[in-house]
Amino acid sequence: MTKIIYSNSDGTVSIITPTGDVNDAKKDVPSGVSYEIVEDNKIPTDRTFRNAWVKGSGVVTEDVTKAKAIAHTTRRDKRAVEFKPYDDIISKQIPGQSASDAETARAAIRTKYATMQTNIDKANDIAGIKTALGG
Repeated sequence: MTKIIYSNSDGTVSIITPTGDVNDAKKDVPSGVSYEIVEDNKIPTDRTFRNAWVKGSGVVTEDVTKAKAIAHTTRRDKRAVEFKPYDDIISKQIPGQSASDAETARAAIRTKYATMQTNIDKANDIAGIKTALGG
């Protein structure tokens, strides 16, 4: 299927999927914006790093630097989820729960995600970033 791609002012990519003739869909491209008509296989199918997509010459690619920034946000979000039960134990002083054990668990989580951060930073490509995130 044919699609229209163009870059937005914020550096992201917009993709228009025509419901009919591709020429009719050109009206949806903002005035004065450069666009290209491409086939589906020129656009990534994995949307993990969708906000890291950039328009190239007839293709949409993933910018590694932008993908790393997205990965670091994902890493922080995952870490926060793992911290939450231990944060509750420590902050709420829940009876029958050991704050010391909770802090030990939090230290292990910190180490896990520090290693993940290092691996994201060392990654040279999108596959390496995904591997660093555990996926």
